[in-house]
Amino acid sequence: MDLAFLHPLYEHPGPWASVYVDTSRHTEDTPHERHLTAVALARDLDRQGADQATCQAVQEALDGLQHSSEPHGRALFARAGEVVLDPALARPPQRDSAHWAPLPHTAPLLELAGEDPACVVAYIDRKGADFELRTSLGGQEAGTVSGRQWPVHRTSTGDWSVRHFQLKVENTWEHNAAEIADALVVCQEETRADLLVLVGEEREKRAVHDRLPRRLQDMVVEAPHGAGSRLLDEDVEQARTEHVRQRAERELERFLAAREPGAEGRSGAVEGVPALVEAAREHRIEELLVRPEGPDAHREVWIGEDPDQLAVRRTDLKILGEQRSWPARADDALIRSAVTTGAPALSVTPAAGATGGQIPAGGLGALLRWT
Repeated sequence: MDLAFLHPLYEHPGPWASVYVDTSRHTEDTPHERHLTAVALARDLDRQGADQATCQAVQEALDGLQHSSEPHGRALFARAGEVVLDPALARPPQRDSAHWAPLPHTAPLLELAGEDPACVVAYIDRKGADFELRTSLGGQEAGTVSGRQWPVHRTSTGDWSVRHFQLKVENTWEHNAAEIADALVVCQEETRADLLVLVGEEREKRAVHDRLPRRLQDMVVEAPHGAGSRLLDEDVEQARTEHVRQRAERELERFLAAREPGAEGRSGAVEGVPALVEAAREHRIEELLVRPEGPDAHREVWIGEDPDQLAVRRTDLKILGEQRSWPARADDALIRSAVTTGAPALSVTPAAGATGGQIPAGGLGALLRWT
């Protein structure tokens, strides 16, 4: 997950209100239920010590979602009476929640908004194709391509003139498949899609698939159901889920391999809070790996005003010259460090079952920029 969009959260000091709310349920009573949720979460923040201005800002922002048709949910991050950031979620949270802490509680975003692969669905026939861009928030038109319109249908007789006509049909199919593939390449580049799902008859799908460049082959999926099938949406979601799992597996395998010392006796990966804190202070984290339910995720560390001012013990910060310090969750402190040094972060939960249970110790690990 690219964390650059979180920068505004670290341009101001805390404490911060962090709220996660589910907007996936839609009934006649939804506006009233969401108002009650807004009131309850604002009161929860008040009980945790949040200032009244921030509680009011959060409640007003949540009330603004009473009639929202968002399919999953929203996160809100507020301080000093202002909602600073309110990203939409790619998956609904398990429950509505509110947190008041020195740092924004951003760790849940890795699973709720982190991996949301964009997918171009290509509806292919012999005359051309329509493209649709899909994410967790829905779909939108992404272009169309029209090939040669005639001839496209074969006949069944064996007359020489008919065989000549059938050859023209074959040539038309080949030409149109090439045009569709070329247009799909352009669409992928423009949308930066992570997946290409081909929908249509087997022959047309295969003809387009074979003409795509090698660099795109690994991101192509041929849907088993057609455009008129109610199962097509499940095909697309399954492809997106599989993409997330495979990426998590690749990064976890990289981590496990880098964890072994190299020829010089040094490792390219670290795990455990003390080692991660040291790597963060030295700006060495290349990619942060998190399993949010891991025991180290909510372990307490100490932070200063700057992102690289963090330590396992409060006394360590004083030794480093930092006079002001606050306790914070380890995952949130490490994400703050990753954001300010341009490192991505990834939840390894989707891959946990594929590596024999081998995950970063305590649920936190990192690949290093240099060893």
